[in-house]
Amino acid sequence: MASSLPISQSQPFLNKPHFRTRGVQTTFISVSLKYPNLQSRVLRRKCSVQRTSRGTVVMPFKTVVVSATTAEKPKKRYPGETKGFVEEMRFVAMKLHTRDQAKEGEKEPKGQPIAKWEPSIEGYLRFLVDSKLVYDTLETVVEKAAYPFCKDFLHGVGTGLKFCKWIWESKFDGALAADAEFRNTGLERSEKLAKDLEWFKEQGYAIPEPSSPGVTYAHFLEELSEKNPQAFICHFYNVYFAHTAGGRMIGKKVAEMILDKKELEFYKWDGDLSQLLQNVREKLNRVAGSWSREEKNHCLEETEKSFKYSGGILRLILS
Repeated sequence: MASSLPISQSQPFLNKPHFRTRGVQTTFISVSLKYPNLQSRVLRRKCSVQRTSRGTVVMPFKTVVVSATTAEKPKKRYPGETKGFVEEMRFVAMKLHTRDQAKEGEKEPKGQPIAKWEPSIEGYLRFLVDSKLVYDTLETVVEKAAYPFCKDFLHGVGTGLKFCKWIWESKFDGALAADAEFRNTGLERSEKLAKDLEWFKEQGYAIPEPSSPGVTYAHFLEELSEKNPQAFICHFYNVYFAHTAGGRMIGKKVAEMILDKKELEFYKWDGDLSQLLQNVREKLNRVAGSWSREEKNHCLEETEKSFKYSGGILRLILS
């Protein structure tokens, strides 16, 4: 039956003796929660605890966000990074050119421009011989990577080496394919240089022994291949790719000056050069894809050394 009493005359529900509270306590609880993308996030939870003669009544929690600050800073982007690591290497290399060599160049020119060079056959031969030693070294290192468990035979001859290669090619070809990423890329220069040196010999020129710039660089590359793979990749990239660009331009100028415009085998490639380069770019990007940012930076930092050693060999043309 509904009550007819005015509301003002109704007794409060909790004023009844068996519901009268013994006290009201409000408790604040601070909880610190850590999230991957937050430096700190403090949630303050408020709850009312009421004790009655029949027990304790806990009111629902109320959650209030007190503070939240973002800790994760925006990721630093390196020039060329979005296009792959090869583009990062290219960007760093271009900055080490002079402005007359590349529009991105930042280095001050040293020495005479190529147009004013006065090369000699003897100096050019020294350049070719030392270049061949460097390419021999690079290609031997890659071959060693292709046959990792046969490396003790690589400096030998005869059936031992042949057997080792047969074992690899017949039973293990592809099992460790990643080790042979840069084998038979089409950019190799050793055989081409051997043909050029043979041609000079047929013309009556004496072929010199490798000189200090080439010997020093070759030894340095051997050490890197054993101890510092990221740095070695930097030299691999710069030696091969630079030759397809500025190297060809220099070869053409020298040929016009002292070789009656003869094009050497050193400046010829079998197949579409642009496609060969693209294939190697993809392989380099794939290899570098497993590196940490620190390893990539270490590779990039090696660029200046690569320019230094290659420049020493290039200057032999004027010797």
